[in-house]
Amino acid sequence: MKAQNVVFIAVAFAVAFALAPVTKANISPQGGPGVEAPAAAVNSTSPKAVEFPVVTIHSTDNVARGKIGAFVLSVNPTILLATTFVNFKVSGTAIPGVDYTPLVPPAFIGQSGLGVILVKTLPDPRASVVRQAYSVVVTLEPGLGYALGQPSSAQMFIKP
Repeated sequence: MKAQNVVFIAVAFAVAFALAPVTKANISPQGGPGVEAPAAAVNSTSPKAVEFPVVTIHSTDNVARGKIGAFVLSVNPTILLATTFVNFKVSGTAIPGVDYTPLVPPAFIGQSGLGVILVKTLPDPRASVVRQAYSVVVTLEPGLGYALGQPSSAQMFIKP
């Protein structure tokens, strides 16, 4: 049994010394093991900056009543084998449920790096003599795993 312990300890030391150059291990001034840090990390007082994919939005065009319009979201760079859910808010002069079906966040961006928010317009219930266009504005909001680019807001008009 004692011979097995000696062999195990010898193998452990051999592995440790073999990996020391790979891991850049050294003895720290305090006497314990340490790891060499790159010069930039030694002089830095803030955590390492993380680069997030940037999400932007644009409207395809204005849309006539009874038709479907779209807002297109794009992420750059695309995230390989990953999807992103993007928060947004809706504003404008058009009324959800009256002028268009309500839009429900979050929006989904697939592996292609593109996502679509569809705006299905409804017939005009006002039946007013003065026919006017109403606006739908989608504004992207911050969230986990992505950054907001420019433009972060897009507008379309629902034409009479």
